[in-house]
Amino acid sequence: MENNIRELRAQMGWSQAELAARLNVSRQTINAIETGRYDPSLPLAFAMAREFGLKIEELFTAD
Repeated sequence: MENNIRELRAQMGWSQAELAARLNVSRQTINAIETGRYDPSLPLAFAMAREFGLKIEELFTAD
């Protein structure tokens, strides 16, 4: 699954650590999601979409 989390996070001016704190996950989790090494759980994907004010489909796309 591909995502645009890194770009969206940068637009918001958030560090990986800040986004992680907002989502109650580790910075390493954010890094793994951004680099495509980890696909988030559905609850985490919904939380990410809420945090960015977008739909899940706007964050993640199938390869």
